[in-house]
Amino acid sequence: MRYNVYLYILVMALVTYLIRVLPLTLIRREIRNVTIRSFLFYVPYVTLAVMTFPAILDATGSTWSAAAALLAGIGLAWWGAGLFQVSVLSCAVVFLLERFLQI
Repeated sequence: MRYNVYLYILVMALVTYLIRVLPLTLIRREIRNVTIRSFLFYVPYVTLAVMTFPAILDATGSTWSAAAALLAGIGLAWWGAGLFQVSVLSCAVVFLLERFLQI
């Protein structure tokens, strides 16, 4: 049983290493495929969203106030507001809902 843990760690290390090294060694020229370039362009944004979204819903005392703040922030960002305005509005929505409506 004890050796299985070391085997699992070794396999995870190899997989992680190969995921990072193979693209560097196999792809030496510029990528011209529009689909692949588009995919690679959005990878950092999707990764950030996947890491941030669960934290948004768990950061407040109520999932409902977090969801309302998320929707308000998305709406304000859709209309062209900056990051500061979106964050202030989202914080205000959470504060008002949890303070006065006891959600």
